[in-house]
Amino acid sequence: MRIVVALGGNALLKRGQPMTADNQRANVRLAAQALAPLASAHQLIITHGNGPQVGLLALQGSTYKPEEAYPLDVLDAETEGMIGYMIEQELGNLLPEENPLATVLTMVEVNADDPGFDSPTKFVGPVYEKPVADRITAEKGWVFKQDGSSWRRVVASPAPQRIIEIRPIKWLLERGTTVICAGGGGIPTVCQTDVGHKLIGVEAVIDKDLCSELLARELDADLLVMLTDVDAVYLQWESPAQKAIRHISSAALAEMDFAAGSMGPKVQAACHFAATTGKPAAIGALPDLARIIAGEAGTTVLSKAVDTATDC
Repeated sequence: MRIVVALGGNALLKRGQPMTADNQRANVRLAAQALAPLASAHQLIITHGNGPQVGLLALQGSTYKPEEAYPLDVLDAETEGMIGYMIEQELGNLLPEENPLATVLTMVEVNADDPGFDSPTKFVGPVYEKPVADRITAEKGWVFKQDGSSWRRVVASPAPQRIIEIRPIKWLLERGTTVICAGGGGIPTVCQTDVGHKLIGVEAVIDKDLCSELLARELDADLLVMLTDVDAVYLQWESPAQKAIRHISSAALAEMDFAAGSMGPKVQAACHFAATTGKPAAIGALPDLARIIAGEAGTTVLSKAVDTATDC
């Protein structure tokens, strides 16, 4: 099978965990242990989140003079390289030498008129208490929204339209390479058609799950898996009546509401992939990856109706 696996930001850096290189390396090592059997048995494409990392780089850059701070598209590129390097190295340490790996720095085209530029929703960076978030807003003009019991910066998240490097990604797969690409949703770019289709970077962070869904469709993947820090999609989350959704049709799941800053994009991506391709998508936790592939854990989204949607 050809499988696209999207590693959530919490698979690389757990919520509230100090953003040190050692912590990220340790988490990537755990992810690699779950991914290695897939890379041996299937054609594997790995994407990953970058919210904590790109937010940290932006925070570090804000200490410079305004004209010295790097824009978000450059920070997206930096995190693609950094995280891709760690995944490639840790996975390579577990796989035979004859199993090639490659990290592809990936640009993704977005629409310059996307409404996402006017309504930031993408969480980046560390979590803060409300007074600290208010102080940073006053100092830097950043926008914050509540994320659980804490507050995090939000930035524009336009919808992905086209993956620029799709041809070299296909070439690598055809030659048996495990590919790491479209990290953090890719580097957001717009095409200036008035100057001969010139690409330029823009201030945004594309949602990793929506980009992974586009990638999976363009690669004709057999399965899209999105990994996060919960074991399934839940109805009535964090209430006494919460129920895990185990198998559900894309049509039924699309009728349900989920938070835009967390589970919403994963559900949207899973529904669109299943509905347009007729192939399954799944959402679940990294430790359950093998069972998710087998349809025994997580939430599996199908194009057709199923008899039962929930399982306590």
